[in-house]
Amino acid sequence: MSAEGFLEGRRLQLARGVLLQCIMGGYPPSRFYGSDDGDLALVPDPQQIHRLPWSHPPRALAICDADELSGESSPLSTRGQLKAVVARYAALGLAPVVATELEFFVFAPNADPTQPFRPPVGLDGRREDGQSAFSISSNNGLRPFFNEVYECMATLGLPRDTFMHEMGVSQFEINLLHGDPVLLADQTFLFKHLLKEVALKHGLIVVCMAKPLAQTPGSSMHIHQSVVELGSGRNVFSDEAGEPTAAFRHFIGGQQAGMADFTALFAPNVNSYQRLCHPFASPNNACWSHDNRSAGLRIPASSPVARRVENRLPGADANPYLAIAASLAAGLYGIENRLEPGAAIQGEFEVPDNLSLPCTLHAALERLKRSHLAKELFGAEFIEGYIASKTLELTSFFDEITPWERRVLAAQA
Repeated sequence: MSAEGFLEGRRLQLARGVLLQCIMGGYPPSRFYGSDDGDLALVPDPQQIHRLPWSHPPRALAICDADELSGESSPLSTRGQLKAVVARYAALGLAPVVATELEFFVFAPNADPTQPFRPPVGLDGRREDGQSAFSISSNNGLRPFFNEVYECMATLGLPRDTFMHEMGVSQFEINLLHGDPVLLADQTFLFKHLLKEVALKHGLIVVCMAKPLAQTPGSSMHIHQSVVELGSGRNVFSDEAGEPTAAFRHFIGGQQAGMADFTALFAPNVNSYQRLCHPFASPNNACWSHDNRSAGLRIPASSPVARRVENRLPGADANPYLAIAASLAAGLYGIENRLEPGAAIQGEFEVPDNLSLPCTLHAALERLKRSHLAKELFGAEFIEGYIASKTLELTSFFDEITPWERRVLAAQA
């Protein structure tokens, strides 16, 4: 839209079905989004209108809510779903607080998708070989790129906590500061957009796939969650003596009750399960533990005021609005229904059958399809539409024969 049209308050409308468009560009049958495929209104959030510092000539980006023309939030909108979850907390006098940790890879351009990704050539003229995990000098070869990333984050008002090199080849992680869930989802979305745009300016690509390289750790989007009282800001996970509360236990119990049903919301793509089935600190379970990275739900070491639950299941490819909404909705369900978690695990452990999670997209979608809880918390229209869109993507994947199949199976009798 032109700047003039935007400033005049001209309404931008969008076909309802676009919210269910699959990643290849197609759509499920129109019955999933209304047979007329009428319009939605895109309503800009006045706090999320940004001049894009990397863009020449100047452009701006406005994060919008997708509302029905009658005024209410569209049930197909993931941002709307997250706002509805936050409102359910507020009705109980509570406010969830979240922070995201996003991992990503920086690669050289990959013009041929049949070839593996490669790390870029750094300022030293060499490609990283994977020996730079957690090194304080590990991104020096990409310093011009990261300098502009930092500058653009500051311009967009994206506060960062820590930045580090992760375990993978040319893999990095950012920790965003904790705050309001909708704000953090917006910031996570903006940061991913920023990364990709700035990378292109520097002759690089940023990849937020869950598992872009074989035999290398994948990329996560861990979600740290706590709940405070509205007004006082007191963390309801800790009592006055600094001990865990019943609300803390019930929140974990709700997370455990929902993780298997919601796996397809946390791990939305075929590639997501490459990360989960090769768990380099990427646990595919609903166990919980104090400071054990093998558990899907980890309680980081912290002071009582910062007591929180880390959901380690979502990958970097997850929709931040939907992943945060699903995680918080499960926790609230546990609080409302006083669900008790299983026993905490420590050290090496075997995952009980009832706490294991789907390990393929097909299995995750089948579990979501049977979930009464998902439809109760997010509505049948959203869940059925989501499944329909993801089923199209899964079918498209199965329509292709992979290099592995040709290499390994062609010579079989």
